[in-house]
Amino acid sequence: MNSMSKYHDNNDDCRKEKDLCPTIIRCSTPGAVTLPAATVLGTAFPLTALSLNTSRLKNACVKLEFASNLVATVAFTGTINFQVFKQCRGQSTPVPVGPAFTFNLVALLASETFSFFVCDCGDCCSDDCCTYSVIATVTSAVTVGTLSINNATLGAIATCGTIC
Repeated sequence: MNSMSKYHDNNDDCRKEKDLCPTIIRCSTPGAVTLPAATVLGTAFPLTALSLNTSRLKNACVKLEFASNLVATVAFTGTINFQVFKQCRGQSTPVPVGPAFTFNLVALLASETFSFFVCDCGDCCSDDCCTYSVIATVTSAVTVGTLSINNATLGAIATCGTIC
């Protein structure tokens, strides 16, 4: 027996075929929107979305990563919340996933990235095909100037979660 035989053992208890779980990686197409001057409180803008079928995963756990470029093309003042929503088969309205992430800017001209991630794990529901979307909602009374949200993308990594 040579020294490499321990690495090719088919009886390796750490990696039994029944314990393997597939991993799914998906990315949305980039989205963009420009918030016009004087946008009022509560105005919502859909940014990007992706659909994910987790039927092959036992108790799926999904990590969602959002990234965008924010560009104040004219002096911008305002506060915007970004939040991920999930809508599965049979649901009439989307439900929030994780907290809202707040962006607050007071600038003449600015350009910066904005990103965050949330996890959707452990609800042990039977939904296997869901659409995740990111919505930007104005949370200040009125915005001043314009803000472009460019290259808004949502990525998902899904694998098997814990046993319910």
